[in-house]
Amino acid sequence: MKTAKGKVDELFLDGSARIHCPPGLIPIPGQYLLAHADASDSPLPIPLFFSGFTPKGFRSAPPVPSTWRPGESLTLRGPIGHGFALPYSAKKVALIAFDESPARLRGLISMSLRQNAEVALVCDSETADLPEVVEIQPVRAMLDALQWADYAAIDVGRENLNQFWEMLGEQKQAAAGFEAQVLVRAPMPCGALAECGVCALTLGHEWRMVCRDGPVFELYELA
Repeated sequence: MKTAKGKVDELFLDGSARIHCPPGLIPIPGQYLLAHADASDSPLPIPLFFSGFTPKGFRSAPPVPSTWRPGESLTLRGPIGHGFALPYSAKKVALIAFDESPARLRGLISMSLRQNAEVALVCDSETADLPEVVEIQPVRAMLDALQWADYAAIDVGRENLNQFWEMLGEQKQAAAGFEAQVLVRAPMPCGALAECGVCALTLGHEWRMVCRDGPVFELYELA
């Protein structure tokens, strides 16, 4: 984990931002940086997730604070947490944005295509600037996508995990056999430093911290 200076190079209409930062701070898909605007009075940093590479840094997934402006100086710390691990053997990749933007999954598209994998993106939000070879399906097609895929990356809010399992239905019992990982979104104010417990998640009979033990978990761990 490193700390360095960065800045906001550009803001986009979808709420994402182009972040200028040293190469060593660029997170892999699923990991995050903590960013604090130097001019901000707020004591809490903002987690920034990777959405794609840019020439001098990366594009962060939305949202970023509405108070940020191009040229804003940032103090960055990271990369933090466990990210997605796309298997080299994966040839059918399902990217499932269960309840929000697929931006945190987009970095896996280019990685999948580089290893000649087919990609299906499952989401209900608007998508733009995707390669034509990416198949787009609604969330109601999630079960079909999971049956088709040999690897799945899923993005879901902690508050919607029960709804996710309900939709998975009987396939929950087969979760241990899925090659799948889940990015669990939750507030992470301490960024794995203070064990504040705000992002706590119950796995079996144990408490796990999304900021430190995640944000990406194996699907079978959550079942």
